[in-house]
Amino acid sequence: MKIFLAQQNYHIGNFEYNTNKIIEAIGRARAQGADLVLFSELAICGYPPRDFLEFNDFIRQCYESVDQIKAHTQDIAVLVGGPAHNPRKEGKDLFNAAFFLYNGEVKAEVHKTLLPTYDVFDENRYFEPAFDWNVIEFKGKRLAVTICEDIWNLGDNPLYRQSPLEVLKDQKPDVILNLSASPYNYAQDVVRRSIVEATVAKYGLPMVYCNTIGSQTEIVFDGGSLVYDINGQQVAELAYFAEDEALVDLDTLCERKPNPEVAHKYYYSANEVGKEMPTLEYLNNEKNISEIHQALILGIRDYFGKMGFKKSTLGASGGIDSAVVQALAVEALGKENVHVLLMPSEFSTGHSVDDAVQLSKNLDNRYDIVPIREVYDKFIKTLNPLFGDLPFSLAEENIQSRSRGNLLMAVANKFGYILLNTSNKSELSTGYGTLYGDMAGGLSVLGDLYKTQVYALARYINRNGEIIPGNIITKAPSAELRPGQKDSDSLPEYDVLDQVLYQYIELRQGPREIIGAGFDEALVSRTLRMVNMNEYKRAQFCPIIRVSSKAFGVGRRLPIVAKYLG
Repeated sequence: MKIFLAQQNYHIGNFEYNTNKIIEAIGRARAQGADLVLFSELAICGYPPRDFLEFNDFIRQCYESVDQIKAHTQDIAVLVGGPAHNPRKEGKDLFNAAFFLYNGEVKAEVHKTLLPTYDVFDENRYFEPAFDWNVIEFKGKRLAVTICEDIWNLGDNPLYRQSPLEVLKDQKPDVILNLSASPYNYAQDVVRRSIVEATVAKYGLPMVYCNTIGSQTEIVFDGGSLVYDINGQQVAELAYFAEDEALVDLDTLCERKPNPEVAHKYYYSANEVGKEMPTLEYLNNEKNISEIHQALILGIRDYFGKMGFKKSTLGASGGIDSAVVQALAVEALGKENVHVLLMPSEFSTGHSVDDAVQLSKNLDNRYDIVPIREVYDKFIKTLNPLFGDLPFSLAEENIQSRSRGNLLMAVANKFGYILLNTSNKSELSTGYGTLYGDMAGGLSVLGDLYKTQVYALARYINRNGEIIPGNIITKAPSAELRPGQKDSDSLPEYDVLDQVLYQYIELRQGPREIIGAGFDEALVSRTLRMVNMNEYKRAQFCPIIRVSSKAFGVGRRLPIVAKYLG
């Protein structure tokens, strides 16, 4: 039996687009002599559909897509993911399902058992777990069909009470097929591969694992679909951050080889992922920064493409964050679709303007210089009756930032641009940003990267020659909202701060553990307090492209009004 993997990029709720893409892949599979085509989880509607699943019309269109697809299954079988009705009155109304289509009919449905409800996942909100488990018999083979999380219940501390493969193994399957929508983070490819390896080793079966790719608002799916034979050897690995296809022969996958050299080094259960995460320094190596670069490019490109946007704008300060966002935007959207505003104030240094101009010249994108001195002075004059003789403070600093935010949003509104936000995770963590000022934007590009990672990304962007001027990378970071200001006036040095933040946010370590790791007690207390006290700011922030195991946004849900470490 020949199995065709179709690793594709879907658009949530775009049924015509998704269905046509699926049907076209079936045609290519048929032309290559495939017997079965494997698609990814919820391919019909796109993942994650979230509360769209509560709309009857949305589910109706999913079923209409299944009807269209099954008309193209003469002499070729298709396994495709989509929501399915639960006929029982008890429980949720839907299953997360895989439809087995053949000769114009739905021959079988497989329902997902293990429903992740952590981080960005919320499947218990919508789906009922499977009630029964059966292999699918097809062309003399017995197929154990699983959906994403169904293979993740491994390790010493399993998250779920049961595993579908524990039932299916007694039915003597020949292969494990997995339809997946496993999102990217900068450790996920290692963890995902280890899960597949461990599952193959545990059950002594080959596995064909089809993941999706593409960005869905803040979540990036990186593909990297996998094929392992019965000996635990990797036979195929599809492209990362790109659509891809592969044809594999199941008979070959089932051939046993004497003494295969396979190293099953590691595996994690779903709730263990993150407990043994690598250090932040390791994550800044070139391999991980290269992956982050690809994820951000895909995140920008898909956000604009799927939303029907074309052109972007951003504020260029001559600093590292805006420089990296600008370079990424030009690569993702094309130089003709990126416009930047340079908005110097009386506190801006001459080299900041020069550096920002040089960057735009290097990238060959349009830029305009719009000084904010007059706008700022009018604000101050208007507020003078209220402010009186009170000394210059954070209020006046923030007026500068909000003046810039107003100008950027005016340009975006006037010309139909989308404002790209340039805040990084270190700033968002500690509240070092101005609501309705530098925190304005339609999409956050760097909001899941700590400052030290932004620097590493800048160096990666310059790997083949200087794009970002060297002075932007080497000078001390500053908001330039008062004379001689530096970020270090308000925050600990980033190389220390980022490590504390990483321990607290990604690893969920408490103050005792972080202090025990060798960090100063006062610094830890101050840092964690800043993180928790600024939850209200992050609650008003734009979507953040997720590249870590714990990003701000839908995957990190904390109360605003709370006292813990505050």
